[in-house]
Amino acid sequence: MHTMPRYIAVEGPIGVGKTSLAKRLAESFNYDIMLEKPEENPFLERFYNNPRQHALATQLFFLFQRAQQLQAIKQDDLFEPVRIADFLIDKDVLFAQLNLDPDEFLLYQNVFDHLTIDAPAPDLVIYLQAPTQILLQRIQKRGIAAEQTIDADYLNRLNDAYTRFFHYYDRSPLLIVNCSDLDLVDGDDDYQQLISRIMSSPRGVQYFNPKPTLL
Repeated sequence: MHTMPRYIAVEGPIGVGKTSLAKRLAESFNYDIMLEKPEENPFLERFYNNPRQHALATQLFFLFQRAQQLQAIKQDDLFEPVRIADFLIDKDVLFAQLNLDPDEFLLYQNVFDHLTIDAPAPDLVIYLQAPTQILLQRIQKRGIAAEQTIDADYLNRLNDAYTRFFHYYDRSPLLIVNCSDLDLVDGDDDYQQLISRIMSSPRGVQYFNPKPTLL
């Protein structure tokens, strides 16, 4: 008998569609949702314009924000609605490694270790993948002003960092989704196939790469 995952985290690089998918999953399953709130980070736009100067402040703000959200899960009653999140706090480290100098990273790592020692592990992590060029197109299409300075070089390094991170990730079952040719936001066929895979309670590392629906 399959058991629905009670806590699902959707992950992937900027522009891949994790927030949109998380919202759709939450609606389908009638789950509560926890979303990253980049609009609340006062350092983020400054980071995109000057990464070197504002990386540490940006990282620490997100770390505190996410840790506070996850603390709410631990304090909730067991019968509270389960959750979908569009972030996995463990992956914060990959951004820190990518953007911080060694001394800053040591400081960040110390704070991270203290804040996340009891962070709950998801019952399922969905990792969305897409090539850099597709990410760039999606970022440009959605037109968020602060994101328009993001370039292909940064996205390449970010994609590589995600690949390395999830190659070694083993805290939760992991479903790796190649969404280059999938429409998981507006496409019903692709989305329903993903729902079926989620409801089969994946174990270990699995891949979801169905053939795109022909028009």
